[in-house]
Amino acid sequence: MDSDEQAIRSLIATWMEASARGDLTRVLELMAEDVVFLGPGRPPMRGREAFAAASRAAEGRGRVDGSADVQEVRVFGDWAYTWAQLSITIHPAAGGAPTRLEGPSLSVLRRTDGGRWVIFRDANMITPAGNARGAAS
Repeated sequence: MDSDEQAIRSLIATWMEASARGDLTRVLELMAEDVVFLGPGRPPMRGREAFAAASRAAEGRGRVDGSADVQEVRVFGDWAYTWAQLSITIHPAAGGAPTRLEGPSLSVLRRTDGGRWVIFRDANMITPAGNARGAAS
């Protein structure tokens, strides 16, 4: 595994850890200013500030745990993509049954002028667990 792939895998691990801690500042550092997030059933979320606003609106509603099983990382100069299988559990702050989500995520990353990788585009296709379609049998 080369240093770019290691750096990208580290970025994903850092994202998951920072998200679990509720460290929005750290998560924001991992994305480009003009990032775009795509997800099922919702319009594109454009820009770091939109992500921050959505995250702040959800603060206090619950704790998020998750894992990302990285399936593939490919690097092309200052651009890369990664495909991961996500598993997320949301534990409501008010108690009650947790919500489990899972599914693939496909991210495009770019190297900054400073040499670090950031998420530029992300298509996150997580849905309630058990609703996965097209899974291999």
